Amino acid sequence: MDLMDLLKVGASLIQGNSDDATTGLDMDDIANALGKLIGNEEGGLDLGALVGGLSQNGLGEIVGSWLGNGENASISMDQISDLLGSDKISEFASQLGLSEESAKGALSDALPQVVDQATSGEGGMLDEMLANVGGPKGAMDMLGKMFG
Repeated sequence: MDLMDLLKVGASLIQGNSDDATTGLDMDDIANALGKLIGNEEGGLDLGALVGGLSQNGLGEIVGSWLGNGENASISMDQISDLLGSDKISEFASQLGLSEESAKGALSDALPQVVDQATSGEGGMLDEMLANVGGPKGAMDMLGKMFG
């Protein structure tokens, strides 16, 4: 699944959530704003930025549950701010004409599923990311340095 497909999944989750503010938003606008928030220059999901926010915020268990298979832990609106940073959420909200509260709610609904879909199955972005850091051992070495 490429990044645009993932962003469209996220956009539909945001558009279909319980907040009336997001219901009328254009799918492409949501996908573009999401791409700026969680994408990287190579056209992939910036898992490094998400994982990087974990060590400082104690959110490793939550985001870890999104990777691969298994049930996704939920994330609160305050935790989504800690993970992504309030300036990025503010920018996301202003791109879509949302309040920051609506933006945080939308992201806390959509992000677990987007990351889960990006990292599950054969040939997922996780496989690609692991290949870039020398496989699972390289990833563990990198995480050891981050958390060590």
